[in-house]
Amino acid sequence: MPDTNRLGLPLLAPAQAQKHVTVNESLARLDALVHLSLASVGTTVPPGSPVEGEAHGVGSGATGAWAGQDGALAVYLNGGWAFLTPGTGWQGWSETGGTRVAFDGQDWIEGAGAVSANGAGFVHRTVELDHAVTSGATSAVASALPAGAMVYGVTGRVISAIGGVSTLEVGVSGSSNRYGSGIGTGSGSWMRGLTGSPLAYYSATDLVLTAEGGTFDGTGTIRLAIHFAELTLPRA
Repeated sequence: MPDTNRLGLPLLAPAQAQKHVTVNESLARLDALVHLSLASVGTTVPPGSPVEGEAHGVGSGATGAWAGQDGALAVYLNGGWAFLTPGTGWQGWSETGGTRVAFDGQDWIEGAGAVSANGAGFVHRTVELDHAVTSGATSAVASALPAGAMVYGVTGRVISAIGGVSTLEVGVSGSSNRYGSGIGTGSGSWMRGLTGSPLAYYSATDLVLTAEGGTFDGTGTIRLAIHFAELTLPRA
């Protein structure tokens, strides 16, 4: 039975019996593909308990029910896996990465604003974490700034009040206020620290909170988001 050219939706055949089966299959695939949301990208092992309509971008070296389906779009339909071939330029949302994904004809590229013919991408990401503030004059967030990142800035919000001081700085070793100073410590206080131009970090770097006018007493949590770009390599 023929399928549609772009989305691979099954078509009705002349004088076909059980037409509703084909129509329902097409609608189920369309339901999964429109506003495509991927539960995982690059995964090689099928999940143990998938739900109807769940979609995955299958990675290289897939096993189990996905064996031989490297690069396919696996959609769980009617109690089993249906495999669709994504087209170059298909876009969706990565539920795990929290970013847009685009298919370049071979791989799903997360966060890519532009991608070369062989997968080199200009990738934008935001990584969010909750940091429990430790006691002392400073409190370091280990390796918060990723290696090879061009950081645009850091934003944050105090989730629970930080004790010991009324304000703090956020920066890195040697530049304690790079991303802000005079930041409130009460619950709900926020920060938006911008760099004048994207700043490159060649190795993973700690983000450092520095107490202003006192020391942290070891209470409180701040939610931090690092906004950065990465340059991914072309395939061989």
